[in-house]
Amino acid sequence: MSDTLIYHNPRCSKSRQTLQLLQERGIEPEIREYLKQPLSTDELNKLLKLLDITPRALLRTKEADYQEAGLENQMISDEAIIEAMARYPKLIERPIVVHQGQARIGRPPEQVLEIF
Repeated sequence: MSDTLIYHNPRCSKSRQTLQLLQERGIEPEIREYLKQPLSTDELNKLLKLLDITPRALLRTKEADYQEAGLENQMISDEAIIEAMARYPKLIERPIVVHQGQARIGRPPEQVLEIF
């Protein structure tokens, strides 16, 4: 098992670019296609701590599920946002790389190199 994990969506160009960037540097991460294997609320909470960001900062606001879940309401609690991301994994910003207790969002892809 690799000590590096990428939360990956193969249909996303930034996710593919980030994976390629890692592989070009000899890093073969464990790949978790989070749309097929959604994260639990516990996993999301741990990931948010590693990223050191708020749940709202991890949201993809242009997804239809964002509007449907009423997440544009700034009064919605962090817990409700996390629950929405667990239910609708398309709402999670991608890709996310975790390495040795640190995590970065690959936007731009080169940003993940900060944790290596």
